[in-house]
This record gives sequence, structure tokens and C-alpha cells, in this order.
Amino acid sequence: MNRAVTVAAGLLMTLAVSGVLAAEDKYPSRPVRFIAPFVPGGPSDILSRLMSAKLSESMGQQFVVDNRGSAGGIVGIEIAAKAPPDGYTLLLSANSLLTINPHVYKKIPYDPVRDFAAITPLGTLPMVLVISPDKNVKTLQDLVAAAKAKPGSLNYAAAGIGTPPHLTMERFRMAAGFQGQLVPFKSAPEALTEVMTGRVDVYFCPLPPAIALIREGKLKALAVSNPRRAAALPDVPTTIEAGFPDSDFDFWVGMFVPKQTPRDVVAKMHQETAKALQSAEVKERLGKLGVETAIMQPEDFDARIAKETAIAEQLAKAAGITQH
Repeated sequence: MNRAVTVAAGLLMTLAVSGVLAAEDKYPSRPVRFIAPFVPGGPSDILSRLMSAKLSESMGQQFVVDNRGSAGGIVGIEIAAKAPPDGYTLLLSANSLLTINPHVYKKIPYDPVRDFAAITPLGTLPMVLVISPDKNVKTLQDLVAAAKAKPGSLNYAAAGIGTPPHLTMERFRMAAGFQGQLVPFKSAPEALTEVMTGRVDVYFCPLPPAIALIREGKLKALAVSNPRRAAALPDVPTTIEAGFPDSDFDFWVGMFVPKQTPRDVVAKMHQETAKALQSAEVKERLGKLGVETAIMQPEDFDARIAKETAIAEQLAKAAGITQH
């Protein structure tokens, strides 16, 4: 009798342990932290909250957004880099923070290639080169010709040094072969105001804050920096279409996990994220923000990160962009 009880108890214990292990193997089996290394309210933050809501719904666990916008997002990315590689810490980052900052700031506590595994880009925010209609510049070629005719006379705005607007303009300027003067501002609205008044000549701006001003005729769009035309501005050429090779520069937001995260977890997150991005609700919301979805396989996105990190390093050195 005692032996039978012992065997039964052992069997129950085995089944209980198996059940626990099965629950742990089912990812995710507990809430997931979604680190967003920027302050609440901007397009990237809206995207993080939209994705966290959709993933919570589809995966049956809560995805909690954790905004860590201090120190230009560096703190948040460092936290994600040092988190356990178990799939329960995700990072949503723009390329400005992940691939550009390591080559702009002297001391960065993370490496985009060494410390992170990519899941997929979530979307791109087209960068548009705007100018005041009062300048009477009709095309991008006209702008470049005028800049070359008077070297150093053209000035251009950027919302911060080493930011996507700054590096986008530097890449285009070097590809087109003209000199210019940087005029840094603290924010996109401030830079746009100065361009509208004509006090600053041009600004490569993320599309969302500029689109209404373009449609109202307060700004003229000369080109977009993406490899393909922006859906919201179908009549505006890319810089490459305008005749300037190697001038394109994307501003994207993507999803990542710590480097050693199991590949089956990466694959599942990619599958669920791609499904969310393809939903009508998400497409409509992103379209209103001027964000274009851009799904890639994890290994392809990893390769893109490595390539863009190298480009950012070369660009920062060539443009002499360094911060403390």
C-alpha cells in the first residue's frame, strides 16, 4: 500500500513538473517589457504603444511600454542590451539612437551589432527636403546648382547635431558635392518656422511635422531621402531619381531583442509583429502619421543594421560630427 502511494505521488510530481515546464516553454508565459527609449507623445512612442496593444491582444500576455527617454535614449538602449536574453525585454528603437549614436558620441555603452538581434523594421518615416516657396527654387537640381555657384552660401537646418535630419542632409550634400552651413535647432517645429520665414534655406525634415505645411503651400517639397517615393507625396522625387547617386538615407523604427535571445523566440516575435503590421487598423493609424510599414526577415534586418552602422560611422567622420 505504501509503495503504491509512493509511486502515485511520484507520478503526480512528474506530471506537475512537466506542466510547469510546458507553461514556461510556451512563450510568452508572463508579461513582456517593451523599452521605448524616447519621451511619450512622438511618432515613435505612438508606434510603440500601438504595437504593444496589438501584441498583447494576439499573444495573450501584456506588453508593457517602458519609456526611457533620458540621455537621448542611451539609458533605455543600455538597459535593453543588458537584459536577460529570454524574450521578455524588447527594444523599439529608431536608427538615430541605435546605429548613429555610437559614431556621434564618444562613449556609448552598447554596440548595435554585438548587443542586439533584429526582429523587423516596423516602419520608415520619409525625410523630405523643404524650402520656402518665396525662394523661387523649383527643383532639387536648381538648389544644388545655386549652392555650387556660391560655395558655402546655402544654410540648412537640423533638429540637433548627429540626428537623422542632420545626417540625411550631410549625406545628400556630400553626394551632390556642394558646401553649406549647418544651423542647429532644438526641435523640428522651430526649424520649420525658420525655413518658412526664409531665414534658413532648407531642412531635411521627417514627414509627419512637415506634411500639413506642404499641403497648405507654406513649404515646398524638393525631394525625399528614401530609396522610393513617399506614399503621402507621390509627386515628389527621391534624391536618387533627381540624379544624385548614394544620397538616400532612411529614418526607420525597428524592434530588437538582446543578442543571445533564442532564435525560436525571435521567429515567433517576427511572425506576430508582421501580422500586426499587416492589419488594417495598424496600416490606417500609421498612414495618418506618415509612417510606411517595412517588414523584413530578422537575418536581413541584422545585415542591414551592420551595413547602416558602417555607413553612419563613415558619414560621421566625413562630416566631422562628434559630441562629448
